Amino acid sequence: MADTVLDRLLRYVVIDTQSDPDSSAQPSTEKQKDLGRVLVTELLTLGLSDAHMDEHGNIYATLPANTDKTVPVICFCSHVDTAPDFTGTNVKPNVVRNYQGGDIQLTGDVSRIIKVSEHPDLKQQIGHDIITTDGTTLLGADDKAGVAEIMTAVQFLTANPEIRHGTIKILFTTDEEIGRGADKVDIAKLGAAFAYTMDGGRIGEVDDETFSADGVEIDILGVAQHPGTSKGVMENAIKIAGDIIARLPKDLAPETTAGRQGFIHPTDVSGSMDKAHLKLIIRDFVNDGLREKEAMLKGIAEEVMSSYPGSTMSFKVTEQYRNMKEVLDGHPEIMSNLVEAVRRAGLEPVTNSIRGGTDGSRLSFMGLPCPNIYTGGHSYHSPLEWISRQDMEKSAETIVELVKVWEERA
Repeated sequence: MADTVLDRLLRYVVIDTQSDPDSSAQPSTEKQKDLGRVLVTELLTLGLSDAHMDEHGNIYATLPANTDKTVPVICFCSHVDTAPDFTGTNVKPNVVRNYQGGDIQLTGDVSRIIKVSEHPDLKQQIGHDIITTDGTTLLGADDKAGVAEIMTAVQFLTANPEIRHGTIKILFTTDEEIGRGADKVDIAKLGAAFAYTMDGGRIGEVDDETFSADGVEIDILGVAQHPGTSKGVMENAIKIAGDIIARLPKDLAPETTAGRQGFIHPTDVSGSMDKAHLKLIIRDFVNDGLREKEAMLKGIAEEVMSSYPGSTMSFKVTEQYRNMKEVLDGHPEIMSNLVEAVRRAGLEPVTNSIRGGTDGSRLSFMGLPCPNIYTGGHSYHSPLEWISRQDMEKSAETIVELVKVWEERA
């Protein structure tokens, strides 16, 4: 697996697959299918004869069992889209061979430097091959590293049929970065009992818990009036929106919270004198915490509106995803087998709680319990994104060990 996983990553990241939160289509961008077509061709070449892409860009494939045991069907899943946070067009990956320490200055935008002081995990990467961008784009290792690791593991298993395993399903989704990755997945067609997303970070960390998440939209109708004759009449919707944002608790923001603390986070504001639109996300590990924060936010908004008697407000909450631990705790073998596989890959497993979500969050509540496995990536959604070839190899090795554990314990 030494070169294969790197070759695959370098091949995949140059294909622009950014998703678009402003599009209502699925996939939100047709260019996600460009990588999908490449993956289907590669899967067919590897002998997975049912590999195909559906109209939504989701890719399904099956590696048949080669054991007489009755083994639960497990699935490995990654997403092909990259985040809209920073451009993913014209990616120019760079490989720092045999990294010997120190800061890494990027070549396309030399003002961007991956500093050891800000990326202490680099201290554990001496001798590794580090993949970065040139600083002008995302790398897209989130989640093309996961895709490359799954594909490399499949190639290894097909080339080594003496490794016994049950039926393995492969699923690549679109639009995960905008919260729609599982929307169009056909669970019945997939036919798996359990799944694992390859969408984590630091090597050795496995995730059995995510935030629970809701979105909030606040629409404000103000009172418009010519500014020359507006005294006592105008109620500026932009200022109303600004008042709501200004009153959000500073200790309940992403930039002031860590660990198991939740937050209220404004993500978008737009408007004019007569109307304004606010988008926020609410995050917490427990549903009661979500409801408390939503009630707090609504109270803040209503208090602000009381100072603007001529204006009105609507307040809409939309469920986004829920903490997958609620589901996974009912299937302890999923995590115990994973922990054993991590150890067999020569790593010390660390169970982690994600301050975010994955496709696994949604899939778990769709009937497919689905924890998350490390890919080795760092600084996702940033032009300072980086990943180690050797860490990607460990991720691919973990997949192989995991299918062996499931077969042995069947």
